[in-house]
Amino acid sequence: MEQRGSPGRTRSLVLDGTTDVVTRSRDFVRRALAAWDWLPAETEAEREAAEDVLLLVSEVVANACLHGGGPGALLLDCTDERLRIEVTDGNPEPPVPVRARSAAEAGRPGGHGLLIVERLASRWGSRPWPGGKCVWLEVAVPEPLRNPGRR
Repeated sequence: MEQRGSPGRTRSLVLDGTTDVVTRSRDFVRRALAAWDWLPAETEAEREAAEDVLLLVSEVVANACLHGGGPGALLLDCTDERLRIEVTDGNPEPPVPVRARSAAEAGRPGGHGLLIVERLASRWGSRPWPGGKCVWLEVAVPEPLRNPGRR
């Protein structure tokens, strides 16, 4: 994956061939958020932002498991303005949000992950990646965290 952003604020985790990837990914992100002062949250906005990031990571990693043949890697790139999350997988097909379901499918669980991503991320998309694709998303850094000397 491309390495960009601030030194010390870009982290990657190889997931290919590992087990319990959603939990492993959430733990990895939680540690990064703590290192970047998102956690422990001091304000409601910071708490909500951190919870949103953990939910988003769970969704894109789970989607890679369900639809992409398993995730290859997770990359976090945090600047003063935004946090970018990237997950690679082995399926070259771009993700497509489920918009409508038949009456028979309406009660079935699942199928809403990308709708959650669309709602919580400021931007998201995918791009081709060797052997598959990279799904990426961005969230805004909460305003209280944009001032690096605040804590």
